[in-house]
Amino acid sequence: MMHLPIGALLKAVYAEEVIPHYLAHGFESFGLTHWQTTGAIDLAEQAKRVSALLEGSNASISSLTVFGNPLTGKGDNEDTLKSWERLIDHAHLFGTDLVTGFTGRLTDEPITASLPKYKEVFGELSKRAEARGVRLAFENCDMNGTWDKGDWNIAHNSIAWEMMFDALPNDNIGLQWEPCHQMVSLIDPIPQLRKWATKIFHVHGKDATIAWDVVREHGIHGPQPFVWHRTPGFGDTNWADVITILMQHGYQGSIDIEGRHDPVYRDELEMSGQVYALQYLKRCRGGEYVSNPRIRYGNGKL
Repeated sequence: MMHLPIGALLKAVYAEEVIPHYLAHGFESFGLTHWQTTGAIDLAEQAKRVSALLEGSNASISSLTVFGNPLTGKGDNEDTLKSWERLIDHAHLFGTDLVTGFTGRLTDEPITASLPKYKEVFGELSKRAEARGVRLAFENCDMNGTWDKGDWNIAHNSIAWEMMFDALPNDNIGLQWEPCHQMVSLIDPIPQLRKWATKIFHVHGKDATIAWDVVREHGIHGPQPFVWHRTPGFGDTNWADVITILMQHGYQGSIDIEGRHDPVYRDELEMSGQVYALQYLKRCRGGEYVSNPRIRYGNGKL
């Protein structure tokens, strides 16, 4: 059966409160996210409670995530590396084999300067993950960083991806991709997706709208906004193309909608936008699965 779950990203600290609400609207998967640390959450106990909430729903946990800088371990990122380790160790309790986040980087150093530390840290994490049947994936958000400077992530440019995967050519290391972060950099996500689809382990459902008239008149360094993060269905991306390319390349993951970024469908319209995105992405997927009729004669194919 060809199926690509459509779900949502939820902050782990309140996931248990809202999962029943999301299930009632037909969301099929959930990525649970942490910011810089897993904090005081008892992951083993949370896994039990979340499993009980999902029981009988056919929904699943797609990924566990910690967003932070595991390469520096300084300040608010002091626990980020340990949090990667905890999530790797507990992933099986949540029924997922995927742990994700930012690569981190050496603060305000070029991407190339961060590669040796990236290889050291994630070389060890990938061994830990492999021993537990877990895959690792890096989100493609630049977090306002560039090639030369930044404080969060090196995995936002395809040249960096080539360097990362050359440094660690492990089968259990890949990407957590979304078109939005590429479009913010005026990259066309479709040809990029065709090239990198086999290294994409998870997809965030977030889109963008580019104001090309503003770009043509004012460029990208003026005071005028030229791009907005959007909920899928309201942006420029043809998600039917995205899903087709993913399926053509044997993608086995989900698309989890990342809300709370749309300039219109936010605040009191937040869930209206997310439910619309769910319905839109399901249509782009081809709707619900429908079995073929069984044919007695001939080759058994329609």
